[in-house]
Amino acid sequence: MITTFNTMPSPASRRIRYRLPIIAALLLVLFVTAGCGLAIRIGYGQGSPLAFRWLDGYVDFNDAQSLRVRAALDDWFAWHRRTQLPDYADFLARVETAVLVDTTPEQMCAWAVELRARVDVSLERARPVLAEVLPTLTLQQIANIERKYAEANKEYRAEFVQSSPTRRRHAAIEREIERFEKFYGPLDDAQRERVARGVAESPRDAEASYAERLRRQQDALAVLRRLAAAGATRAEADAEIQAYLQRLDRSPREDHRRYAERLSEFNCSFAASLHNATSGEQRREAAKRFKAYENDLRGLAADALAAAS
Repeated sequence: MITTFNTMPSPASRRIRYRLPIIAALLLVLFVTAGCGLAIRIGYGQGSPLAFRWLDGYVDFNDAQSLRVRAALDDWFAWHRRTQLPDYADFLARVETAVLVDTTPEQMCAWAVELRARVDVSLERARPVLAEVLPTLTLQQIANIERKYAEANKEYRAEFVQSSPTRRRHAAIEREIERFEKFYGPLDDAQRERVARGVAESPRDAEASYAERLRRQQDALAVLRRLAAAGATRAEADAEIQAYLQRLDRSPREDHRRYAERLSEFNCSFAASLHNATSGEQRREAAKRFKAYENDLRGLAADALAAAS
């Protein structure tokens, strides 16, 4: 469960707080967070203005861009809240039942595929405005993004690519335990040991992941520079965006594709093994928490429908 659901929201009484792999799929976030494991959490109700401020911190929009991006974010969040949240809630309702029994690696991977498909829907909604705004970025704004990448990479390396293998392993164990306990509650000693063994056996290579992060960032910057230099039309920009999305989904580096496949397979097995080692009480706790997430999502969607009527 921890691998599949570590991006799911945690309950926050009618103002759900979202972890950003969903929000990061919108508008310019796609480019300014390329390769970033973005973990900023925002209050969903304030998602549009907060997302704008975060984006502006990367790009430093001019007045015309600010107006367009603000309007696009408002539109995206309104659409997402109205049409996507009910679907997420239905997905969680299925998970609430499934979490009470043993699972399989195949089921874990299937859930991950479903989550990815929902992100793809959000990306498609964002593409038209991306194609409109990205060609208007100046070289200075692209340099701003590059500078922010460098700052974020320092933080990333400090958290995920520590120079000491022992420190790196301990940090990974603590992250996995924290994710697991977010759903199931406290782990006992045997479960913690199982997590530690899983981390030790994982094919995850922090340096390889970091190298792919850098590749994605440089790819994004190259796309932005091409669009700026060519004065691209919306159709040309959209074609560049589609190609970039394909490279984001499937790395052009064959060695990384093989690595990502091994890691995905391991993570599905790892998550299933951890889930199957939980007690009935822990599974009921997980079901209760997923139910709280579902209720939050349905409440947000209902509020949006009421406001529109």
